[in-house]
Amino acid sequence: MKKITTIFLLLSISLFAQKRPKVTVSGKIIEATTNQPLEYATLILTSVKTKRVTGGVTDGKGNFSIEIPKGLYNMKVEFIGFKTKQLPQKKLTESTNLGTITLSEDAEALDEVEIIAEKSTVEIRLDKKIYNVGKDMTIKGGTASDVLDNVPSVNVDAEGAVSLRGNENVRILIDGKPSALVGLSGTDALRNLPADAIEKVEVITSPSARYDAEGTAGILNIVLRKGKITGFNGSTNLSLGNPDLFRLNGNINYRTKKFNLFSNLGYSYRKGPGNAFSDFTNLNNGTITGFRTETRNYERKNNNYNGSLGLEYYLNKQSSITGTFFYRDNTGDDLATNLTNLFDSNRVLTDVINRVENETEDGNDKQFSLNYTNNFKNDGQKLTVDFQFSDNNEEELANITDNNTLSELNSQLTTSTNTLFQIDYVLPFGKNHQLELGHKSEFQNLNSDFRVRDANGLPLSPDPSNAIDFKQNIYAHYAQFGSKFDKFSYLLGLRLEITDIDLLLLNTGEESKKNFTQLFPTINLGYELNDTDNLTLGYSRRLRRPRFWFLNPFETRSSATTVFKGNPDLNPTYTNSYDFGYTTRIGKLTLNSSIYYQFSTDLIRRVSIIEERDVNGVDTNVFVRQPVNLNDESRYGFELTTNYNPFKWARLSATFNYFRFKTDAFTYVFTAPDGTQASTFLPEVDNDSWFARFNSRITLPAKIQWQTRIMYRGPQENAQGNREDMFVTNLAFSKDLFNEKATIVLNVSDLFNDRRREGTTYNPNIENPTTIAYQEFQWRERQITLNFTYRFNQKKKRERPQGNFDGGGEAF
Repeated sequence: MKKITTIFLLLSISLFAQKRPKVTVSGKIIEATTNQPLEYATLILTSVKTKRVTGGVTDGKGNFSIEIPKGLYNMKVEFIGFKTKQLPQKKLTESTNLGTITLSEDAEALDEVEIIAEKSTVEIRLDKKIYNVGKDMTIKGGTASDVLDNVPSVNVDAEGAVSLRGNENVRILIDGKPSALVGLSGTDALRNLPADAIEKVEVITSPSARYDAEGTAGILNIVLRKGKITGFNGSTNLSLGNPDLFRLNGNINYRTKKFNLFSNLGYSYRKGPGNAFSDFTNLNNGTITGFRTETRNYERKNNNYNGSLGLEYYLNKQSSITGTFFYRDNTGDDLATNLTNLFDSNRVLTDVINRVENETEDGNDKQFSLNYTNNFKNDGQKLTVDFQFSDNNEEELANITDNNTLSELNSQLTTSTNTLFQIDYVLPFGKNHQLELGHKSEFQNLNSDFRVRDANGLPLSPDPSNAIDFKQNIYAHYAQFGSKFDKFSYLLGLRLEITDIDLLLLNTGEESKKNFTQLFPTINLGYELNDTDNLTLGYSRRLRRPRFWFLNPFETRSSATTVFKGNPDLNPTYTNSYDFGYTTRIGKLTLNSSIYYQFSTDLIRRVSIIEERDVNGVDTNVFVRQPVNLNDESRYGFELTTNYNPFKWARLSATFNYFRFKTDAFTYVFTAPDGTQASTFLPEVDNDSWFARFNSRITLPAKIQWQTRIMYRGPQENAQGNREDMFVTNLAFSKDLFNEKATIVLNVSDLFNDRRREGTTYNPNIENPTTIAYQEFQWRERQITLNFTYRFNQKKKRERPQGNFDGGGEAF
């Protein structure tokens, strides 16, 4: 009864407040010296009569629009690092535009301070959510993979694969573009990108037309830090850990009114122990004919050097040109020991195979980027031109021994060049309308030469060696128009993408060409119910192009009985996505929720088949996994994210995501080793899964910060098996030193050492299996890290004001 009375009272007060006459105060805040708009600048209004304080913050163009009751107000404008500006007292009886307000830098403050947010904040836009990465302790001393694993809606599995809302087909960008930071092996690169280099992560589940159509789940855009304050500043970061970990990173930034020089340097060494276990049961019409177990241990050593140097030169107050060079050198020494035990139907041991793969890796990535930006007369009109060229090289050499006898010498050399050209133009109409046009061309040329030789350097028979030439050219054009009427916003777009893919198998001369032209419409709508509640609705059409490693038909060699190979005949997957979101703030509680639906055609999934092969003179069932195009899949679910700060010393947040998916039945036809046609029937799948995440941050005595992060992923089934649930716990303790110039953190990742993928596969299907395979895989074991960060001419900012301006671009 008390709750009902309270709710009724609040509704009454709200209704009464809405009846009070209100006016709108608007204007623009810019930097005095450069005329650049200031985002997150704050206008504070204090009622002379009631002493009530209200206000708001500016959007990406420096604009503000605040609805307040009529009355006499004192006004001032604040922005960290700038002098507070007191405005004349004004009686506001009608909607008023204060015009353009200029702020000047506070020279004393800028000599000392570079703003670094302590607490992660969230910005809601029409087509994305922006997570400004704060000093969350479980990512301190960590990597980009750790950052992504802390972002709501995102999961990073035991192998480092990134998924968004349970879907692994997510496009990862760096500063809005493909990057050499991701390189040929994206998951490995993300583990080498330090968390401290990341300013924010954009989760784009309903991408507008300005974004690539690639990625059926959506886009994750990682935005790196660049100094924005005049003067010299930087930081250095040292991490030590067990298993062996040493990481040293540093960044420096020097900015004047004419140029901005920035650089990042880093070195890391780590051992990555991992393990896997498989238990195979062979059947014939339901009768067990034998067993096989495989126990695999991984010992990985990795050395990584990376550095970047960039210079932004301000041509005038409205335009600048930026050049950036990035280089990374990575070496690895991986030892995989695979012990295979063969048993008869009574579990009597019949044979033992000890297969050891010793692989060395040497790769380097180079990338040059050039950007030109012109904001014209700060009226919102903007032109950006980007050029980017990257060169990636990777060499892998592996020796394989069976029962202590050298059996194979393997090598793989992969080279890739990528060229990108992009131009974007923004043209505003009036105050609340905006047109955007753009073009993008992207060219990839990749060559991979994989060779297998016996101990004498001679080809095997049959020879699994192969080499490919892969070319992919993408041409894109887009247009979109956005507008805002009172509390309603919309952003409508259309993107055209032309794709040319050419795959040549050099060993056989076979060639696979894929050419397709597709339109990708996008619709994003938003409605502000009031100051604390808003609704969003989005639609987008997306695609998933098969990557070269899914097209390359070579087989992995670390196990003679469990292999993976690509499929040159893969087609892209197309997905229509719908997303309805609701955001509200109730006191100290912020709640983001959404309902989503996706329908995909030509779904790409890995399918397992059994082939009988000669392994060391014994006819053995070999487990072969290959990606294929299945039929259609529908997926729907809902997501709930909450942030609650009940006390100054406690911050709590939680994420819950439930999804259900249905995949049509499918018959996979393939060519057996003897040349005959065979097939595997995959029944219809109608199943669900969910995952949840909880974070708490508690301030202990002596200002020690204690953070706990708990993640649970529910079980899931597919046409050929199931995946078991997973539970992960991370802990961290943090303490600021030397007047907040330094921070020391103790971080324990995977406290209970339970982060492993477990599941069972039935081949050819669950209803009539000939092989049942139970498998466990743990990519890396529990990690304990001690991290120390020192900042010079930088201080932590307690909390930056959070904007509530909906939009997908500069203004919407």
